[in-house]
Amino acid sequence: MSRGAPRSVTSRVLAILGAFSAERVTLGVSEISRHTGLPLTTAHRLVGELVRWGALERDDAGRYHVGLRLWEVGSLAPRGLGLRETALPFMEDLYEITHQNVQLAVLDGAEVVYVERISGPRAVSVITRPGSRLPLHATGVGQVLLAYADRDLQERVLSGPLRRFTGNTVTDAGELRRVLAAVRRDGVAMCDGQVETFSLSVAAPVYGPADTVVAALSVVVPAEGTDPRTIVPPVRASARGISRALGWAGHRSTHR
Repeated sequence: MSRGAPRSVTSRVLAILGAFSAERVTLGVSEISRHTGLPLTTAHRLVGELVRWGALERDDAGRYHVGLRLWEVGSLAPRGLGLRETALPFMEDLYEITHQNVQLAVLDGAEVVYVERISGPRAVSVITRPGSRLPLHATGVGQVLLAYADRDLQERVLSGPLRRFTGNTVTDAGELRRVLAAVRRDGVAMCDGQVETFSLSVAAPVYGPADTVVAALSVVVPAEGTDPRTIVPPVRASARGISRALGWAGHRSTHR
């Protein structure tokens, strides 16, 4: 953490909130101070203010975690709120067909952000959850979103480096270009074992009223014993249903 230019109160508060992650769900004040580079007294004062507002909560052991007030505010993000409410009935139907993980994601910079997931006891294990992020190149939803993204973002991602999760992860720019071209041609991504070897995902684009891709819908199933082609029709149908509910007029090809 740089200690050069003075930091505003806002940047310090954001640094505290940014110290929490899926790997650091709870933190003590000393840990917050270390991760943010803030003096211990400053971290203690700002954490106290965040607790009083509800952005953080303190447990019985004196450690802190993200509070419900912050979740309440975050849930109002327009790309999450209206999209999730519209998509949920279609996602529930898709879950009833597959009884596997049904996920909805949006593009944020060079990453995919998961805004909703429906799962169950029979579903294959996944590392994703609402609010989590992954690189675009290694996931079904990410490949869909990247395939329909603007050219500048595509080139930025293709220029790498492309993180390798498993031996199946696409890390060659030329191969990724071919994958994205296939997604645009077929209107679907089939991503086999690229994040975890025991699972594969089938994803399709969700369109908004402006005929642009606003999200991606996927089902994650066990890699072994699953023919991903059997998952394609219900995923496509659900994605088209969400798109039409969002106001899409169906101008783009819906593919075979």
